[in-house]
Amino acid sequence: MTMIHPLADVQSVAIGDGTRIWQFVIVLAGARIGAECNINAHCFIENDVVLGDRVTVKCGVYLWDGLRVADDVFIGPNATFTNDRLPRSKRYPEHFPQTVIERGASIGAAAVVLPGLTIGAGAMVGAGAVVTRDVPARALVVGNPARIVRYLDE
Repeated sequence: MTMIHPLADVQSVAIGDGTRIWQFVIVLAGARIGAECNINAHCFIENDVVLGDRVTVKCGVYLWDGLRVADDVFIGPNATFTNDRLPRSKRYPEHFPQTVIERGASIGAAAVVLPGLTIGAGAMVGAGAVVTRDVPARALVVGNPARIVRYLDE
């Protein structure tokens, strides 16, 4: 059974069974959220966002147009996603680049992910890392800019 906290503003009807959406979350009408997800307090999910099943989004995360998140992804508190490489006030691109977080990846607290990148399956982005290029599957990246420090074992 889906749980939507009474203090959340959820406009989307595309929310999977068993998902929990906590207080002070805003979900716009076009967003699609899979089953058994956990969207923690103080999050914002824009229209052109797709979340797979069993995704965890911790507090203070804003998911902008163009983001695609696969199943079993963890997004840590205050992780930041961007969707415009050259932002200007009141000037919008025709379309936003697609950022893809593949199955089982984890994004650490306060990490920053630039637009149009892919975080590979099972990869881990360390807390505070600034991701400026694609991250291969099972890679652990840390730092600014994020660099591969090792690959995670199966």
